[in-house]
Amino acid sequence: MENRKYGYIRVSSKDQSEERQVAAMKEQEINKRDIFMDKVSGKDFQREQYQLLKRILRPGDVLYIHSLDRFGRNKEEIVQEWNAITKELQADIVVLDMPLLDTTQYKDSMGTFIADLVLQILSWMAQEERDRIRKRQREGIDAALKQGKELGRPKAQITDTFREAYMEWKEGKITATRAMQQAEVKKTTFYKLVKQMEETQT
Repeated sequence: MENRKYGYIRVSSKDQSEERQVAAMKEQEINKRDIFMDKVSGKDFQREQYQLLKRILRPGDVLYIHSLDRFGRNKEEIVQEWNAITKELQADIVVLDMPLLDTTQYKDSMGTFIADLVLQILSWMAQEERDRIRKRQREGIDAALKQGKELGRPKAQITDTFREAYMEWKEGKITATRAMQQAEVKKTTFYKLVKQMEETQT
């Protein structure tokens, strides 16, 4: 049975286009039906199309991926999956933007050692980048909190308009619905502010 070529594409769901990766696979003359694509984050390998592809791979088949970060982002898992495909399934992997990561070229132990070393370094870099992004996000949130910024929706304020509507409602002059309209607030906000008013008055 002839060895087959497969392509694996991953784009994050955040509007990333897969066109560049698809074009790269077509250049390798990979049949469209043999290109598998997931539109999900690369945080782990529990991805529908990737798992399906793994079940199809046979010894001697070649799996093409555009770049290592399209494969995954977690260092340990990248190495684990790489070994599962190249050692357990005995298929080859070609990383198109990294010629050193082409297991079809390495059939001796020295070549395999070099590929493993490069993989370790690159997967470590992919994870470092992910950790850096997460750290920056965390620092941004902490800085916003330090400046007293409220994250999420702005807190509803007791305004003079609300006070007037509240007083009229409490005196029975208007209905709660009318008071909400006058104060220009929604039902939940209205009762939240009512609670605040009554707490300050006790």
